[in-house]
Parts: sequence; structure tokens; C-alpha cells
Amino acid sequence: MYEVLPGTAENVLGFKAVGKITPDDYKKTLDPAIDAYLKDHDGVRIVLELGPEWEGMTVGAMWDDLKLGLSKVTKWKRIAVVTDRDWLEHATKAFGWATPGEVKVFETGEVADALTWAAAD
Repeated sequence: MYEVLPGTAENVLGFKAVGKITPDDYKKTLDPAIDAYLKDHDGVRIVLELGPEWEGMTVGAMWDDLKLGLSKVTKWKRIAVVTDRDWLEHATKAFGWATPGEVKVFETGEVADALTWAAAD
């Protein structure tokens, strides 16, 4: 599931992944939050914490993640990924250039830095 990160700024969405992410987590949490956010903002600034409590994603959730990214392709401004997984850090850095907007990886424990970065212009 996705939990809202405490301490998020008014212009940033922040979520912490806990357990295994499923399509329901997109339908019930992430998609509606982003749609509501875009009613008041011109682009998405988001922090995703994928730390030790995150157990991965189902195939359906991966598909929903891709659909979400493509459906909002012109709306991504800043995406901060907070993780303790080396493979995820390397993948994000390797493919971040293909993501619209700016993408930056932060280490676990740097959530406050990620939130500050995502909120900045």
C-alpha cells in the first residue's frame, strides 16, 4: 500500500510504499491523489519512498505504473525516489533521462532532503 509521507509541502505529493504494491494501490490511492493534485497545480512534484518496508510490485501494478506515467507524460516536474535498494537506484539513474521532468535518487533517511528538493523551483 501507499501511505502519505508526513511533512510534505503544499506543492508536493509524498508516498511511502509498504508491503507489495498492487493495482488497487494505484486505483485507490495514487491515481486519485495525482488527479486531485493536478486540479490545483500545473505539474506533479512527487516523492516516493521505497525503503525496507517495500516488498516490490505485482505485474499488474507495474503495468499501472507505466500507464500512469504515460497518461501524465507532460505533467511530471520533479520525481524524487528515496530507496535503500541499489538496483533501484541504478535503474532510476540509468533510465531517468527518459522520464519527463527531473528525477533524483535519495538514500533512505533522506526523505526531508527529497521533499525539499521536490518542492524547489
